[in-house]
Amino acid sequence: MHTQGKFTKKEKESRKLDTQEKSTKKEKESKAVDTQKKSTKKENHVVRQHVCHTFEPVWDTNSRVLILGTFPSVKSRENHFYYGHPQNRFWKMIAQITKSKLPETIEEKKKLLLTNHIAIWDVIASCDIIGSSDSSITDVVPNDIAGLLADTNIQTMLANGKKAAELYNRYIYPQTKLPIVTMPSTSPANAAWSLERLCAEYRKYTFTTFP
Repeated sequence: MHTQGKFTKKEKESRKLDTQEKSTKKEKESKAVDTQKKSTKKENHVVRQHVCHTFEPVWDTNSRVLILGTFPSVKSRENHFYYGHPQNRFWKMIAQITKSKLPETIEEKKKLLLTNHIAIWDVIASCDIIGSSDSSITDVVPNDIAGLLADTNIQTMLANGKKAAELYNRYIYPQTKLPIVTMPSTSPANAAWSLERLCAEYRKYTFTTFP
């Protein structure tokens, strides 16, 4: 035992170590919380953005089919053209259906579409989005699809995926009154559909019936 208020040298050292350990633990916990807050703040700031569609639709007065996507992916926005992700099957599908060479440049892609009376655009002009995630889309401003239809002879509307169809029906159909056919997405996320199945499905509605 010891007199109250007096400690042996060994006890003093032990109490000092306990205090240091508690202080160190508290500092670590505080730093961890700060790091988490900074990470969350950075994630919220970087990942969710308000983005505008920056490239024009592809069409001319001879277009007969309009294929609508939702909004350009991150890769498409970087490349400044449609379906820019290397794993997206869109351009391979169009090339196979039309029995054409796979286009590589933007000009080659435009020529392939227009030669076969195909127009492409996206439903959305601007929105808030996380990366390329269609499910994260909010605050939608639609493109003027009705205006495009008024200037063309488009007879068939195809949605590249369910989300594109959903957005079209919500924001565009009330103005156009033209129904859209929901097609399987050419996105690599739609792995259940092979390239061959995509070609067979899209061929039913496009490319083979026009002069």
